[in-house]
Amino acid sequence: MTRSVRTRRPVRLAAVGAAALLALSACSSSDDSDSGSGKSDPSASASASSKVSGDITVFAAASLKESFTTLGKEFESAHPGAKVTFSFGGSDSLAASITGGAPADVFASASPKTMKVVTDAGGNATAPATFVRNQLEIATLPGNPDKIASLKDLTNKDLKVVLCDKTVPCGAAAEKALTASKLKLTPVSYEEDVKSALNKVVLKEADAAVVYKTDVKAAGSKVEGVEFPESAGAVNDYPITLLKESKNTETAKAFIAFVQSAEGQKVLTAAGFLNP
Repeated sequence: MTRSVRTRRPVRLAAVGAAALLALSACSSSDDSDSGSGKSDPSASASASSKVSGDITVFAAASLKESFTTLGKEFESAHPGAKVTFSFGGSDSLAASITGGAPADVFASASPKTMKVVTDAGGNATAPATFVRNQLEIATLPGNPDKIASLKDLTNKDLKVVLCDKTVPCGAAAEKALTASKLKLTPVSYEEDVKSALNKVVLKEADAAVVYKTDVKAAGSKVEGVEFPESAGAVNDYPITLLKESKNTETAKAFIAFVQSAEGQKVLTAAGFLNP
């Protein structure tokens, strides 16, 4: 019995030692596996993040002012090393500035026609993509004191009505709606962009203006919106593109991707834009 006890003890010790070695081996194997798995490499992540940095300039249609300002802040928050500077205005004047050599990285237009001015000018831009659409609405004074209920009502000679200039997308869309309805309207003024047209009503210098739904929404209680069915036949597509003269293409591409992302689209649709 004594011999039996002595022979079992070394066997038990050997077994324990083997188990410990196996455990250590397993831990080592697991560590090696983790290092070669799909887990993010901090240095690789930092390298990717560093590409989205620096300044970019975005030329964007005036109707995008509120939503793009929000998107710019969110983009900068997601990429602390990046800064977005915006230039808002009528799409036609922005296109003219770009073709004239104004430095910019991204162009977001309120119509394919004004975008084409840029893409046709010596290959200034890459292939544009539609990211949202916009529809017209009548902006009246708060409470709609003139009881405007249709596009035809704007032809009343006693009303002071403002339109965007025909060369800018909101003006071209209004003209299209009026022509389709066989209505003739003589405005008190043609404005250089949609914000200028809306501002005439806000300042009570006009009784009504034909602008975008997004601008009526952005103005809040300062105006009242009146929908009209003819606007459905004059919806504007909004294209966005990377400009070939961009000095910071990685960050410019990242901003465009953000605008087109689910997060970007959420901001835009909340502002009243339609899905592309």
